[in-house]
Amino acid sequence: MAVPGLSFVCKPHFSLRPPLFHCFRKIRFSSVAAIETLDEPEVFIKDKSSQGSDSSHRNNVSEEDSKLPQWKKLNSQDLGISTTNISKPTRKVLNGLKRKGYEVYLVGGCVRDLILKRTPKDFDIITTAELREVVRAFSRCEIVGRRFPICHVHIGDTIVEVSSFSTSGQKFGRSLNYKLGRPAGCDEKDFIRWRNCLQRDFTINGLMFDPYARIIYDYMGGIEDIRKAKVRTVIPAGTSFQEDCARILRAIRIAARLGFSFSRETAHFIKNLSCSILRLDKSRILMEMNYMLAYGSAEASLRLLWKFGLLEILLPIQAAYFVSNGLRRRDKRSNMLLSLFSNLDRLLAPDRPCHGSLWVGILAFHKALFDKPRDPLVVAAYSLVVHNGGDILEAVNIATRINKSHDTSFRELSEPRNLENQTLINEVMDLAASVKSTLCKMTDEHFVSQAMSAYPQAPFSDLVFIPLALYLKVCKVFECVREGAEKGFVAKQGSRIDYELLALGSLSELRHTFARVVFDTVYPLNRT
Repeated sequence: MAVPGLSFVCKPHFSLRPPLFHCFRKIRFSSVAAIETLDEPEVFIKDKSSQGSDSSHRNNVSEEDSKLPQWKKLNSQDLGISTTNISKPTRKVLNGLKRKGYEVYLVGGCVRDLILKRTPKDFDIITTAELREVVRAFSRCEIVGRRFPICHVHIGDTIVEVSSFSTSGQKFGRSLNYKLGRPAGCDEKDFIRWRNCLQRDFTINGLMFDPYARIIYDYMGGIEDIRKAKVRTVIPAGTSFQEDCARILRAIRIAARLGFSFSRETAHFIKNLSCSILRLDKSRILMEMNYMLAYGSAEASLRLLWKFGLLEILLPIQAAYFVSNGLRRRDKRSNMLLSLFSNLDRLLAPDRPCHGSLWVGILAFHKALFDKPRDPLVVAAYSLVVHNGGDILEAVNIATRINKSHDTSFRELSEPRNLENQTLINEVMDLAASVKSTLCKMTDEHFVSQAMSAYPQAPFSDLVFIPLALYLKVCKVFECVREGAEKGFVAKQGSRIDYELLALGSLSELRHTFARVVFDTVYPLNRT
């Protein structure tokens, strides 16, 4: 999942043949006596209107409108999308609402990911049912949110989010004067779908998928931007980011995860409005940072945050490290911090995230090494003590048998020395104290505000978004090094990661994964 440089444009691995693109004709929604389920692809309800001509253009489209995104519909099967790609809990909710006669669609990033043959992080459903009707349709369902209410439908241990066209229409505040190519004479269903897609942040998220008719609706030019590997705002970027500055962080996250680039206008306003993210609640910033760093695209996210001047606002300590390393905004070179997160990325994915304490711990660990470079053997022994829950004698015994060469390109690693066991133990303890001290500094506003003080051109930031609970969790991961073997703790055996436990913050999984990341960084597999 890691992207090694900033010059990435990973083109999607699918073919969009020109005949698939066509303007909308009026679609007839046939009523059926019995609604079949989505358990297998062949049991979809066929929409007769989707058969026939591959292309049909609306009449009376002005010359000006012809330059705007054309409304398109695509056959999902032609794009290789099968119902088996939709999670079982989502299918149950879709079927439950469809059986009751409501129209249901998948919307947003999940449609984009299905087209790109990626595993969606989650699935969002929108329906013609009112929210109270959704609640009546499922035994375990509640309405959440005041400003933008949605339904949480509980299917086993999974929560499926369902929104309603009626509530999304009520919150619709954008002027319909944006010239986004609404053809004259569209029917009411087209208009309702179009209006909902207009509320989306980026064109590639403005897609709507009817899995029963097997149609993907594209009102915003999202398919073309997927083809071009571009992140582009639905409405003018300056307006979009001023409307919701969290979209700046979402843009970074999406581009990093997909390997997409930004449209020129979108890139311009990400950079020029970067300081506006300080208006966000700290909890929202933490959520967005967790999406960037815990889901398999951390290295690319850090590079993009640095490129667009956001890193010195969000993580000034790490920005100062980049500056001291001479890393330019568009630099393709790596360093130890980027290598640590690159190795973390190799173990994670959008459907296999880690608990946030892991990436916070890696940041603190690296800062401690940057402040005081260590012998590679000390770093190895430290990670082994973390892994086994505090048995330092066992860790030292294993570390002293390492015969691989370390990565000599990292300034955080000093020249190896022939350390006596007791000296090695003492230095491991010193590193543990340094990690704890660094973690405290990362949650101290005054210290954070001074991180970039040597660079007066950098924006001032004393932002600390790591809450107390997360800080304490990171402390718990590392405290075994200083306090000794923990009673009852059993170190993980084998290399297989239990991703469910890792996401929940299991100590054994967190410590195991941390040790793997450190070892893969200090002693790369391609070295002997």
